Amino acid sequence: WCPRAIIYDPLKVGSIDGTDFQPHDRAIIRAQNADYKPNKKVKGDPECSIFVARLHPKTTERHLKEVFSRFGEIVRCRVVEDLVTGRSRGYGFVEFKSSTTALMAYKRGNKTIINGSEVFVDMECERLLPGWVPRRLGGGFNGKKESGQLRFGGRERPFRKPIKLLSKKELIISLSDKLNKPKLNKPKDQVLKESSLIAAKLSEISNK
Repeated sequence: WCPRAIIYDPLKVGSIDGTDFQPHDRAIIRAQNADYKPNKKVKGDPECSIFVARLHPKTTERHLKEVFSRFGEIVRCRVVEDLVTGRSRGYGFVEFKSSTTALMAYKRGNKTIINGSEVFVDMECERLLPGWVPRRLGGGFNGKKESGQLRFGGRERPFRKPIKLLSKKELIISLSDKLNKPKLNKPKDQVLKESSLIAAKLSEISNK
């Protein structure tokens, strides 16, 4: 058992303890059917990058650099803007010179106040978490309780420990199914990366 998702499975992250076998909202089905591919135009090293959300509308890349440069040298900052209005969408990314610095910013930068807003900091999921599906397609993490579409396994809403944990055999079967599932319409490099991560986890569990 792990409180954080190591592979993004829409069905599992829709469950408070990661044990659901049936989707409980339509968005989960939408995420399961999504043919999402990470944006190849995104620059930088995902291992050295952090995701910063809940930004004040007036927060700029300069503000991000001023705040997060205390952790170490920054390569680039980016606040994501709406393509039509040009306004901030409330989140951005900071890429550091090293993964060690990014990890420090992840650990110590969460809940920092920037322009009066308490920000949420996480590692970049799109390119690091196999199977990732963004919120707009029914995936993502967290969510609002009143929406009925909470997502677990992330930093803010980790999985709760289930009453009955999967046995070693059941866990191996579950991961094997994920490994052997057809990877339709996914880029070859993404499929290879996801498969290697799942295979590594299988090997780790098998050797315990």
